[in-house]
Amino acid sequence: MDNSTAVESVFLDGGRKRAVQTLENRFSMNIASNGIRLHVADQGKGALAIVFLHGWGASTRTWEHVIAALPPGYRTVAIDQRGWGLSQHPTSGYSLAELADDAEGVIEALGLKRYILVGHSMGGKTVQFLASRRPKGLAGLVLLASAPPSPFTVPEELRLMMSGPHVREFVTMAVEKMLTSKPISHEDVELLVADAIRGSPAARAAWGGQTSLEDITEAVGHIDAPTLVISGEHDKIDPVEALKRELLPRIPGAVLQVLPDVGHLSLLEAPKEIARHLDTFAKGLQSKH
Repeated sequence: MDNSTAVESVFLDGGRKRAVQTLENRFSMNIASNGIRLHVADQGKGALAIVFLHGWGASTRTWEHVIAALPPGYRTVAIDQRGWGLSQHPTSGYSLAELADDAEGVIEALGLKRYILVGHSMGGKTVQFLASRRPKGLAGLVLLASAPPSPFTVPEELRLMMSGPHVREFVTMAVEKMLTSKPISHEDVELLVADAIRGSPAARAAWGGQTSLEDITEAVGHIDAPTLVISGEHDKIDPVEALKRELLPRIPGAVLQVLPDVGHLSLLEAPKEIARHLDTFAKGLQSKH
């Protein structure tokens, strides 16, 4: 917790915990959800909340540039998914259903009445599954460099590197050769490395060995919330053409926005552009509400 933050915990029904802000307008907290403890970064005020789920090897910190670029008027809630960041590191529970349950529990504990779900990469597949349940209060869905709902087999060599002991070397190589089109700062590279190293072995292995293989193509057909898909022009992990084929046709009414000269880590390569698209999308929802 930084020096501008002070949090007091109180218990809600079902044993869930929420935090009460005591200083300024942002704070971190732990929330008990789905039987584990999840770390949440909650800041801002607004009738419409934006809930962020990160991708493999990341944490709530990955969203900081995007959140900082948003105009005032939004409550932002970023969640460390199980096994990552400051959340609890269980040895199991990495299916999409469990990850969706985790996020839904946080939303319920915070009492969010109306919110947008935003997911990056594997977090995008999680929010697709959660949105397919048509949860109460869901106003819209933003899929950023998202994994598709169809099964995806991670090449064995890459899967072994994701779950292996040489995390720093793998992430550094991946950022340079696979994940970015535009250079990102040394500080952001080090953040990605630190978050990946901090991730639990179970979480690092689960995406390539389990979650990416799940087939939710039928489920996403039930999504009834407005959906914006944002993809980097040069994304090598979830390419634009793959999303046009595997994602866009399966979600009713989904709209695609392609970011020029951007790769898979668009939230670090082009955070201001992401924030601008989020703001435009959110304002469109508010005008219809």
